[in-house]
Amino acid sequence: MIQSIAAYRFTRVADPHALAAQLRTWAETGALRGTVLVAEEGLNLFLAGETSAIDEFLANLRSDTRFASMDVKASFSAGMPFSRLKVRVKPEIISFRLGHAFPGTQRAPTVSPTELSRWLEQGTDDRGRPLVLLDTRNREEVAYGTFTDALTLPIDNFTELPDAVLARREAFADATVVSFCTGGIRCEKAALWMHEQGMDNVLQLDGGILGYFEATGGKGYTGGCFVFDDRIALDSTLAPISRSEEAESAIGMVVR
Repeated sequence: MIQSIAAYRFTRVADPHALAAQLRTWAETGALRGTVLVAEEGLNLFLAGETSAIDEFLANLRSDTRFASMDVKASFSAGMPFSRLKVRVKPEIISFRLGHAFPGTQRAPTVSPTELSRWLEQGTDDRGRPLVLLDTRNREEVAYGTFTDALTLPIDNFTELPDAVLARREAFADATVVSFCTGGIRCEKAALWMHEQGMDNVLQLDGGILGYFEATGGKGYTGGCFVFDDRIALDSTLAPISRSEEAESAIGMVVR
């Protein structure tokens, strides 16, 4: 079995090129494949390989205090989901094109997967406020699955999110908004930006959809979660879904 990992960390990186070179060396040593993005704002990676090689890579990475506590989402598949290794230095580890929205110096409040599951079951948060689950992913990803009654956006790129959110700002009034995405990186940036816009009732789902699947089995979520490799999408057990399941997931999904 091949182990796949997804992880990110917002932190100041003074020399992104040096970090990228070190990460490439560690990944190549273990014959890992996937994508590693490094920027001054942090690190974002999707890698796959033998479990022993993944473990060694993570041990090396966590020897750097900046990444010692980085949360890692793991899943398994029969085959290698990536064709090659790509290590790149970028202006941002997730493009938002709003330079002031840097989560490394502050964090938006989070809600844990288990707490969100309980809120969904009771229909409100613990203060009795209604919930708005804000999907920060693009419409292609949403077609594979999302939370029941989530507010989805007609966007094709994350950079389009600010205009789409501002156009729907009234939907967030008097509610507790939970932003979510695949693994947490986009909903973290989105939640921070929304706070800057005066929307202080916004939380981010800690660990994203994959973390929610791992912790709760996907309660309140319909369909699969699109992932950025050859597996295409994962079900609530973090297993690749079949082609027939993909087709069924894509039928009837409406982008709002």
